[in-house]
Amino acid sequence: MMSSHPKDLSIRDFSYDLPEERIAKYPLAERDQSKLLVYREGVIEERRYADIDSLIPTESLLVFNNTKVVEARLLFQKSTGSSIELFCLEPADIYPDITTAMLQKESVEWKCLVGGARKWKTESLIKSITHKEYNYTLTATKQEKINDYYLITFQWDDASLSFAEVLHHAGAIPLPPYMNREAEAADTERYQTIYAQHDGSVAAPTAGLHFTKAIFEKLEHKKIQHDFVTLHVGAGTFKPVKADTMEAHEMHAEFIDVRKTFIEQLLLRLDKPVIPVGTTSMRTLESLYWMGVKAMQDISVTDLSLAQWDAYEMAATDVSPKIALQCLVDWMTAHQQEKLITKTQIIIAPGYRFKIAAGLITNFHQPQSTLLLLVAALIGGDWKRVYQYALDNDFRFLSYGDGCLLWGKGTVSDES
Repeated sequence: MMSSHPKDLSIRDFSYDLPEERIAKYPLAERDQSKLLVYREGVIEERRYADIDSLIPTESLLVFNNTKVVEARLLFQKSTGSSIELFCLEPADIYPDITTAMLQKESVEWKCLVGGARKWKTESLIKSITHKEYNYTLTATKQEKINDYYLITFQWDDASLSFAEVLHHAGAIPLPPYMNREAEAADTERYQTIYAQHDGSVAAPTAGLHFTKAIFEKLEHKKIQHDFVTLHVGAGTFKPVKADTMEAHEMHAEFIDVRKTFIEQLLLRLDKPVIPVGTTSMRTLESLYWMGVKAMQDISVTDLSLAQWDAYEMAATDVSPKIALQCLVDWMTAHQQEKLITKTQIIIAPGYRFKIAAGLITNFHQPQSTLLLLVAALIGGDWKRVYQYALDNDFRFLSYGDGCLLWGKGTVSDES
C-alpha cells in the first residue's frame, strides 16, 4: 500500500484562478518558440522549448505518445433543416481496440455524444460526402442511450473506405471546449503532433505539439534517446471532477497500445532518467509497471487492464520496476503477444509513488482536473508556486499554450 490514499483528496484543494484571457485560443506561429517553465528541487526558471535539449541529461529517454487526433465531430442536417452533431467518443465494446474499429469497412458501431438529441427521434441521419475522387453517403442510426452517450451505427456505401478515412473526409477536428471557437483549416495540422501516427484520439497529447524536427535533431546530437507509446486520448480527459472527494469521481479509461520491443528497451534504460512527454505518456509508463505487477501475481491472467485505484490497492509492495517490466515481457511472451493492447483507468494523484518517470514535460492544466492532480503527485505542493509563476509571467495556458519541464524530487537532472 502507499503512504496515503487519494480517494480522500478534495478537488477544491487543487484549484486556481484562470482568467479567460490566459487560455491560448491559437498556437504560436512556431511550435518550438513556446515558453518552457523549468522546475527542479524548488527552483523555477524560464526557457524556450527550442532549448529543451540543454535541459535534459545525455542518454535520457523521452517517451512520446504517437496517437493521432481524428476528425471526431460529425455534423448532420435533418430533413427539417435542424442540425445534429455527433461527437465520436470511442468504439463500441464489441471491438478489441480502437485500431480494429477504425479499420472497419462499410459499417461500425461507436459511442457518441449527441448535440441536439431531443430533436433526433428515430429516423436515420444522412450525410452526402464529396472529397476529391470520393462521392458517397454516410448514414447514422441511433441504437440506444447508455449513461451520457448514445450507441450509434454508422454505415457508408463505399466498401473501399475505412471508418478512419470516412472521419477524415466528413468530420472536423474536435478542439477542446474551453477554446470557445470552431476548428479552422490550420487546426488540422497544428492540433496534431508532427509524429502522430495511429488514429484514435479525440484530443491531442498537447505537450508534444511543441516538438519540431529541429528539436529532434538536437536531441539526437546530444544522444538523448526517444521512443513512442500509444495512448488514445478520450473526451474524458476534459471531464470535470464534480465530486467533493476523489473517491466519488470515476476516472476515464483509455486504450494503450505498446510494443513488446519498447518495454524491452525500457528495461535496458531504467538506470537513466525516463521522461514522459505529456500526461498520457506518463499514465502509460506508470500503467506498464502495474500491469507487470499484475502479471507477476498471476502469469495466466488474460486481462491486464487497470481500474483507477489498482495502483494503491494491489497487495504487492516495493516490486522493482525492473522485475515488474520483466514480468510484463514474460507475460507477453507466454501469451504470444508482440503488442500490449488494453485499457488503463489509472489515476495518478498525491500519495502516488512514481515507479518509472523521473520527470514530466507537460502543458498547464485546468483547475480542479485530474491532470493537475498528476502534476501535484510529481512535485507536491509546489504546483501552486509553478502555476502562480506562470500566471505572473505571461505564460499561455491549456492545449495551445506554453508548457513546463518538471523534475520529480531526488531525480538526476543536471546537465551532463
